[in-house]
Amino acid sequence: MSLTLRTISREQHLAYIQTLPGASHCQVPAWADVKTEWRSENLGWFDKNGELVGVGLVLYRQLPKLKRYLAYLPEGPVINWYAPNLDEWLQPMLAHLKQQGAFSVKMGPPVVIRRWDAAAIKSGIQDPDVKRLKDVQATEIVPQAFEVADRLRKMGWQQGEDGGAGFGDVQPRYVFQVPLANRSLDDVLKGFNQLWRRNIKKAEKAGVEVVQGGYEDLAEWQRLYEITAVRDKFRPRPLSYFQRMWTVLNNEDPNRMRLYFARHNGVNLSAATMLVVGGHVWYSYGASDNIGREVRPSNAMQWRMLRDAYAMGATVYDLRGISDSLDETDHLFGLIQFKVGTGGEAVEYVGEWDFPLNKLLHKALDIYMSRR
Repeated sequence: MSLTLRTISREQHLAYIQTLPGASHCQVPAWADVKTEWRSENLGWFDKNGELVGVGLVLYRQLPKLKRYLAYLPEGPVINWYAPNLDEWLQPMLAHLKQQGAFSVKMGPPVVIRRWDAAAIKSGIQDPDVKRLKDVQATEIVPQAFEVADRLRKMGWQQGEDGGAGFGDVQPRYVFQVPLANRSLDDVLKGFNQLWRRNIKKAEKAGVEVVQGGYEDLAEWQRLYEITAVRDKFRPRPLSYFQRMWTVLNNEDPNRMRLYFARHNGVNLSAATMLVVGGHVWYSYGASDNIGREVRPSNAMQWRMLRDAYAMGATVYDLRGISDSLDETDHLFGLIQFKVGTGGEAVEYVGEWDFPLNKLLHKALDIYMSRR
């Protein structure tokens, strides 16, 4: 199979994504407009009949004072990762990016390597000898994913230094997902643990209502998000980021981004953003006030979002990143504890990979990043 690669229009890129059952929201053309500090390019792979068979959104970050770039394909490119001729897909991409002035390429193959169901994770949490997800027997292992990783290594791609704890990558290596395909909503609810089901009932009894918001409600979203940032000690993104995200994503597809609020007695207590690409739905950002927790607004909101995703025909509801730590003293442990209650599964991807096109500049960037 001889493949050619060239720059394509955003329209071609989007049309191709729309033929797929799903793709990462970081690989839709409009994502480039969210990330305004990067230059972008849409790449297309064509087979010998001239048919478009794969796409990639590349973001270029310029090195200070140099006309050289880091080329980044977040959770992409969108190609046939299991093709036996993987180098025929990736070599033309590297040659093209080098021509564009890239000194290093970073990509995140959307390839799942292992899954752990809720029961397996719970048994790991209960075992005092288990500290990490990878110490727990996986419920499902995907052999082809190991072959993909082997091929990448043989081609000279390198894996991040973090050794797979999941937060050395820019995009999360471990995520938590609730599978929806071939399940009734009843099945999904039965999969929730007792605490989650009890909390959903509690919110209902207390009269918590979950509503969808629009662009005009983003300032209220920001208020809750900034309260969350203070509480959880992270640096919040500015309101303008979410306004831009809303505008550009929903211009591309009116159902790409949604906003939800859980309110009690007319007061918004928690909020979340949702992203939709085909059958893949993400809970993207979450926020909550320090008050009103006893009426369980977050559980009510997640249940509503999950039901909406189901009604849209989603095959997976993705709660995004988790750490692989099962240690109760770890500050990131609460993330997996909250998410595992949905009865879904932890999913490990093959992680992000780097290809240094210029080893000296790549090393300099590594040193610069490690000192930030």
